[in-house]
Amino acid sequence: MNRAHKIFLLSALMAMTSITPAQPIPRPEPLYAIFSEMVATRTVHPEGDNTALVNSVAARLRAAGFNESDISVIVPPGGAKKGNLIARLKGTGEKKPLLLLAHIDVVDARKEDWSDGLDPFKLTEKDGYYYGRGVLDDKAMAAIFVANLIRLRAENFKPRRDIILALTADEEGGSHNGVAYLLKNHRSLIDAEFAINEGGGGTFRNGRAFAQNVQVSEKIYLSFDFETTHAGGHSSVPVRDNAIYDLAAALTRLGGHDFPVRLNFVTRLNFNRLAAVEDGSIGDAMLALARNEASVEQMKSISAIPRYNSLLRTTCVATRLEAGHADNALPQRAKATVNCRLLPGEQPEFIANELQKLAGPSVKVTPRGMPNASEPSDAQSATFKIIAKVSESLWPGVPVIPEMSAGATDGSRLRNDGIPTFGTSGIFVEFGEVRIHGRDERVPVKSLYEGQEYLYQLTKALAME
Repeated sequence: MNRAHKIFLLSALMAMTSITPAQPIPRPEPLYAIFSEMVATRTVHPEGDNTALVNSVAARLRAAGFNESDISVIVPPGGAKKGNLIARLKGTGEKKPLLLLAHIDVVDARKEDWSDGLDPFKLTEKDGYYYGRGVLDDKAMAAIFVANLIRLRAENFKPRRDIILALTADEEGGSHNGVAYLLKNHRSLIDAEFAINEGGGGTFRNGRAFAQNVQVSEKIYLSFDFETTHAGGHSSVPVRDNAIYDLAAALTRLGGHDFPVRLNFVTRLNFNRLAAVEDGSIGDAMLALARNEASVEQMKSISAIPRYNSLLRTTCVATRLEAGHADNALPQRAKATVNCRLLPGEQPEFIANELQKLAGPSVKVTPRGMPNASEPSDAQSATFKIIAKVSESLWPGVPVIPEMSAGATDGSRLRNDGIPTFGTSGIFVEFGEVRIHGRDERVPVKSLYEGQEYLYQLTKALAME
């Protein structure tokens, strides 16, 4: 970064810090335009069009001077709307490439479910936030990567590594997962020494930067069907045996159940470092936990915080229900989807057996699909140290903490295929706020642009390492 740009950045960040949330924050181009277009493009499964979006991004890259040979739009057979984009900023080739990964598909959302004045598929700025589906998961990083790649091309940046950008489909669901398809059919296009992906980010505590979390591991996604069947009959002659009641009782037992606490290397390190910055008794409890000395009461205090509870144990929660076939008939069938996030190393058979015990003999529990486990990336590697150094330069004194993500990402697919992956965005959100996949998903405007600068500096540092 030259001196003039440093002065500009410092002035911009100071200006953003002093602006009250009600005032608009400057929108650096081309990020705002790219971000707005991405949010406005419905990339939901199954009817959304990822291919249209990646074609638009490809056009932007061509206009920015990228050669046609360095841009690939890859559409899998049978998935006309499931296109993926691979773009490459060439370096000297001294080192293996750096891969920047972001998925552009999103979970569906309905305008009527969101607050007045907000449309999930229109980027809206309000009270210091950008609102829209995907503004955090994962179109912010996708837009930032594109804007930063254009910027690096304009600067004639010549790194030691090629920088590969991959924008992919069906991370959230669907049968055309982009990363899986690319690894199987176009491995050479995304072959890299390491990758930067979603899964980590910064947390605020009352508006102040509290921790920078870097995903090096993640829990394992596995859903189960809870299903019960009965003979049914006429609703005017009810009986005690009822499929809905049996299923409801099983789910109630599930709701009151905690799986065992199991720490691993990453979560132990995570709690040990969090203990230094957490308040009072929670910090003490975390330190005791990291040392295997936590009391029952200390365990309860940590478990009471959903974010931390998800790092302690495997969790399972009911997410969908369907039952009955007519208002005037007793239900012949009742079914629920129970989504589990297994700790790395947790045996799926153990979880299935525990769920069956909770469900009882009248409810059948069946796993759906196969779990996708992966080994963690190295939290003591040179890559992690560079992440920590860049973060420290922008947020002095804010600890950089390796994290096991409670949610699943495509990072596990890359890790399993020999590409160490680190989840880090530099985008800070308030601790405990979880709007991803939910109503009124939002990102602080200031955080978006600070995240852009962080990922710009990180990309340059890693590409020259």
